[in-house]
Amino acid sequence: MLRHRIIPTLLLHDMGLFKTVKFNVKKGKYVGDPINAIKIFNDKGVDELVFLDIDASKEKRGPNLDAIRDFAEECFMPVAYGGGLRNLDDIKDVLTIGIEKVVLNTILFTDIDLLTRASEVYGSSSIVASVDVKKNFRGQYRVYNSATKKLLSIDLLDYIRDIEKRGAGEIFLSSVDRDGTFEGYDVELINMISRELKIPLIANGGAKDIADFSKVIKFGGASAVSAGSMFVFNGTHKAVLITYPEYSELEKEIGKL
Repeated sequence: MLRHRIIPTLLLHDMGLFKTVKFNVKKGKYVGDPINAIKIFNDKGVDELVFLDIDASKEKRGPNLDAIRDFAEECFMPVAYGGGLRNLDDIKDVLTIGIEKVVLNTILFTDIDLLTRASEVYGSSSIVASVDVKKNFRGQYRVYNSATKKLLSIDLLDYIRDIEKRGAGEIFLSSVDRDGTFEGYDVELINMISRELKIPLIANGGAKDIADFSKVIKFGGASAVSAGSMFVFNGTHKAVLITYPEYSELEKEIGKL
């Protein structure tokens, strides 16, 4: 088993699989049925899956429990779910139907204490804080609210420290500017954040190949890596193909890191 998890992140839009570009749905593409993707990842021996419903918070609704239950029952690996989680009841509902971790993002802008309450009830290992980061016109990193599509004025590093202090078990950090671009991870961003943390950091956004995984682990300090487009597209024309590297390839590139 590898020391560092390699995690496909699957986005749910209209309850189908979808891949955005820089968090922009209009520039994105439908990539298939979630259950079919899960079956492929089961066969590939994937470490862990992350499902993010990118519509729930924008639509101000809770999780689609029927769909999530189907995902959990089909998966052979641990699953994390995020989207529309607003309170302890939502978290309880999702964890009760077989999801191992919940991913909290938008709700933290109005109720960051939910991290503390959730970690006290369910354990910090079940609670993931998701942070989306985008550069402003001056090239400065800012926290991004994907539900409102706005940059926030809060200090990024202060926000990261606060999340850790309040009980998150790990942080899922996404670069909005790299999402779906195949330009590689923002290693500078990942390194800046990882140096502030004692909890695991999952790097997300921009991966094009396995070499990007090793780079962000070695030079960025990421504890785990996540990717979307790399696992659902193939070739220069980005034909839809759900896939995952062979274990031998991953071990060769990152096994000794």
